[in-house]
Amino acid sequence: MTLSVQTPEPGPFDLATLGAGLVFAEALDRLTAALGARGTDGPGGTAVVEAPPGTGKTTLVPPLLANLAARGAAAPGRVVVTQPRRVAARSAARRLAALDGSPLGARVGYTVRGDRQAGAGTLVEFVTPGILLRRLLADPGLDGTGAVVLDEVHERGLETDLLLGILAEVRQLRGDLTLVAMSATLDAGRFAALLGDASPDRGREGDAASDGGGAAPVVGCPSALHPLEVEWAPARCPRLDDRGVTRAFLDHVASTAAEAHAAAFAAGQDIDALVFLPGAREVAHVAAALRGRTRAEVLELHGQADPAMQDRAVSGRGPADRVRIIVSTTLAESSLTVPGVRLVIDSGLAREPRRDAARGMTGLVTVSCSRASAEQRAGRAARLGPGRVVRCYDQKSYGAAPAHQTPEIAVADLTAAALVLACWGSPGGRGLALPDAPPRGAMDEAVEVLRELGAVGAGGLATELGRTLARIPADPRLARALLDGAAAVGSRSAAETVGAVSGGLRVPGADLPGLLNALRSGADPGSRRWADDVRRMDALARQAAPADASELPSRAAGPRSPEATGLVVALAFPDRVARRVPGAGEQYLLSSGTRAGLPAGSRLAGREWLAVAEVSRAEGRDAAGTGAVIRSAAPLSAEGAEAAAQHLLSDTVTASFSGGKITARRERRLGAIVLSSTPVRPSPAEGRAAVARALAQAGLGAIGWSAAADALRRRLALLHRELGAPWPDMSEPALLARLDDWLAPELEALAAGAPARSIDLAEPLRRLLPWPDAARLGELAPEALEVPSGSRVRIDYPEAGDDGGRPVVAVKLQECFGWDRTPRLVAGRVPVLFHLLSPARRPLAVTDDLASFWSGPYAQVRAEMRGRYPKHPWPEDPWTARATAKVKNRM
Repeated sequence: MTLSVQTPEPGPFDLATLGAGLVFAEALDRLTAALGARGTDGPGGTAVVEAPPGTGKTTLVPPLLANLAARGAAAPGRVVVTQPRRVAARSAARRLAALDGSPLGARVGYTVRGDRQAGAGTLVEFVTPGILLRRLLADPGLDGTGAVVLDEVHERGLETDLLLGILAEVRQLRGDLTLVAMSATLDAGRFAALLGDASPDRGREGDAASDGGGAAPVVGCPSALHPLEVEWAPARCPRLDDRGVTRAFLDHVASTAAEAHAAAFAAGQDIDALVFLPGAREVAHVAAALRGRTRAEVLELHGQADPAMQDRAVSGRGPADRVRIIVSTTLAESSLTVPGVRLVIDSGLAREPRRDAARGMTGLVTVSCSRASAEQRAGRAARLGPGRVVRCYDQKSYGAAPAHQTPEIAVADLTAAALVLACWGSPGGRGLALPDAPPRGAMDEAVEVLRELGAVGAGGLATELGRTLARIPADPRLARALLDGAAAVGSRSAAETVGAVSGGLRVPGADLPGLLNALRSGADPGSRRWADDVRRMDALARQAAPADASELPSRAAGPRSPEATGLVVALAFPDRVARRVPGAGEQYLLSSGTRAGLPAGSRLAGREWLAVAEVSRAEGRDAAGTGAVIRSAAPLSAEGAEAAAQHLLSDTVTASFSGGKITARRERRLGAIVLSSTPVRPSPAEGRAAVARALAQAGLGAIGWSAAADALRRRLALLHRELGAPWPDMSEPALLARLDDWLAPELEALAAGAPARSIDLAEPLRRLLPWPDAARLGELAPEALEVPSGSRVRIDYPEAGDDGGRPVVAVKLQECFGWDRTPRLVAGRVPVLFHLLSPARRPLAVTDDLASFWSGPYAQVRAEMRGRYPKHPWPEDPWTARATAKVKNRM
């Protein structure tokens, strides 16, 4: 909607009238001095304004700048003021126009998405940051604009942060541009340095650092607060659970608000109340509960509320009007002043963007608000007189909250920001003095998305298509889907889908086609704004070059069918094409690999394919046990899924070596979604790769060591340990590193399908024996040892990785009588360790010094064992006794 008024009122703004009763009026002279009185050719100034909410900075600073511009300029430029939200921009414009006594759209106007009331003679124009960013991309010099005021910069919105960096660069080329940053709570010195570095009479970064000068001046303003009573009223139930804000806590907030307002009314206080909640859903719940419990007029204030209700909430109450309870999101925290409020009820919760890089999800999450936000909310009660704030949480929770809210640039999806920066000529923010640098990982992912869309080229700068996408007021992925989808389902249908997804509308049951039906019929509160967006996007889609739709499904299903909606969504987010997981309830597997569940009772339940527009982290019943919940989706045909995400299609043979045998399957996939899987015979190369992967993961145990192979490996390992080269290293890493030297034929056999049980590693190991040294293997490390009884007893060698292990011979004690010298292996380097056993082959002694054993401990062993084993010899003199493996009567 656009309204242009061509006959502005003459003369400057009457600051005395506008500032009546406003605390910031006292700071106007200081701000004027800080900016410097300028003539026609004089440079514009920069300043940082730091003033609490309700002091009047938003009302007074823009007309002051307009008056300063008019003093020496024949054709003064317009003052553009950014507000972080549409309702705030409209409200600020209406208030200033009303105080000025001029029609809205004349001297004072606004431009927000889908709504413009401004004309050629407008002196002060309130806009959202997104509007100003698009103007800058279309006109980098901002011709016709004399001053820019960035309001509420403390909220650290992503677009406002980008404007700070870009406008600082614009001032290097336009010295006459005045730039003012305003905030309720702000790290003033930090932002003053950013704006100061942009001054045209200063050098580049660091020139002023040596003397500490050059920062923009900071103009402060004392608080307008009256005495404030703080009351704590924590709920007995938790504020949050795995599904968000609990219903019990919302009921507690409603009860607290009703009781506190009733008490004030009973005490003769004719006051309004303001209730803070994190989102529109919570606002609607508490407002509905209050309407049945109070005589006050209950109004809702949030971005999705009807504009008439928004205007009613931010307007003053007339003498005949009922007292009011305004239930609001953070809109009323600092962006808007709600007149008449002397009582604040604070839930202590806020909704902030969060990015889950691992799952590829970005969305709003409910968190405890910062302490700075809590103070701003409380301050709303003490602007007009003594006030009261009731916090529905305890002091411990307040103390544990972060000092300030997290900058959006640190936690949000950066795709749209990356496109703006690419169009500006600063890919990734390079060269811009941003308040915070974007996280490298998030920015790299965003640039990669833009590259896949064709929006940026090899150098990171925007392509012609990228500039076209930047003109569309939607996420770049949705903008590209608008153009591509227009060719498949028609520009109107594509615009309807993109308008609904980009409009931030709540989607009941995640049913996007259901929401579209409600929007088309006018049943949804956001219908009018959506219709305006659709008209604009439809026109943009028609103006753009037609996309090639040859590989997309035909329009046979109808441009307004649920599947057509799903196709447009899938074109925007191919990584969110989802297929139902068989036997897992309402679980869906996204092509990105994330699993997500539909909300309970969703009308989309049972659909085989979905195109998911929004998915966020969650737990509990709505997440179907996946940890993520689908917030918005549309049905999709299998044909549409493959067409929209065709770059994710793959047809591969996957071979694996498990259970001792090679198997392979041919899989057709759409990202992580398996479309079909059939068993096939692998090629030799695929088999070799599978065996190599198995060996890398499980080692040679994937094939298995026979007893003979293990024994040979141990013998060789001892020789390598004691003698070194040329005896080979038998450790697992060393063997795996030399597979081609000793195991190549067996690997080929395994790759061709031979079972692992047919492979004995003993013979391959012999290929590593060093010649001619191998001839001494039996001498240096024999397999068995002959004992005095004549038996040959196997030698147990230590494991290959044992650096201090000894070869062990476990033999009956009677077979060693008369043996006075302990044998040594490896050319006498390693003594054998004897485990001397009883007739039942239980250990009696462990020794590597037989002579000492016969001379000492043997007597005690004989005393204990002769009665237990009387049939076996236990001579008093083991030195002369005959060694035997037999009992007495067989000797």
